[in-house]
Amino acid sequence: MPTAPRILPTTIDQGTAPGLNYRLEGELVPVLHMALDGQVPVYFEHHVLLWKYPQLQIGLHPLKKGLKRRVFGGMPLLLLEAQSAGEIAFSRDSPGHIVALHLPAGQSIVVREHQFLAATGSVQYDYARIKGFANMLYGGGFWVDHFMAADQEGVVWVHGYGNVFEKVLEPGETIDIEPGGWVYRDHSVSMTQEAYGFKTGFLSGGTSLIFNRFTGPGRIGLQSAYFHPPVSEGAGGNAQREGGGGLIGGLVGGLLDN
Repeated sequence: MPTAPRILPTTIDQGTAPGLNYRLEGELVPVLHMALDGQVPVYFEHHVLLWKYPQLQIGLHPLKKGLKRRVFGGMPLLLLEAQSAGEIAFSRDSPGHIVALHLPAGQSIVVREHQFLAATGSVQYDYARIKGFANMLYGGGFWVDHFMAADQEGVVWVHGYGNVFEKVLEPGETIDIEPGGWVYRDHSVSMTQEAYGFKTGFLSGGTSLIFNRFTGPGRIGLQSAYFHPPVSEGAGGNAQREGGGGLIGGLVGGLLDN
């Protein structure tokens, strides 16, 4: 019998990554705490920064693709990075579960949009749009983040809604997941779409049950609360965390005008 997905640790008292130590804690809305030695930067979406010590320096993380494409695609407008030694913490304004995905050199991973929290600077970043019938629930498609540890180990931290479970698929092994239920997958795991039609009774009008089918080898991460894309990213009343005002809002406006 295949093994079922297993829940990942909800708390890490002492974790290590290149250039930093970290811990994960919190039962409802978890927090990722980091202590950086200043040798390796950490980049993150601007609205997930919870707190930092004043001496820790923050700057813009360079992006390969244009800002306007991110705006029209509904992706976070900016990526920032911690560029010096010090302590910093991150959180999303949602109940859930933070997991640390350690990537050996040469390994890459795909993460669902709006669920990336932070990554070490050695991890390369890109993004793309996923289209297809199974993703019509998401307005004709959705975006994913791509991360790759090129020549050295890196770590990507992601936020899952509810709890995060992981299934390691053997070569050729498959699992069907509700389209809003997966969080991440190794690039070695392929994804297709499956529709199960109902032809009798009150469902005889052609209603279908939609799944994403994942085929190994590799890891696939699931979340116990299905993700339904919001109208706009960001929750809570803090304008800086929403990206709609203050310093961040002015900076975004200036970039879009260029």
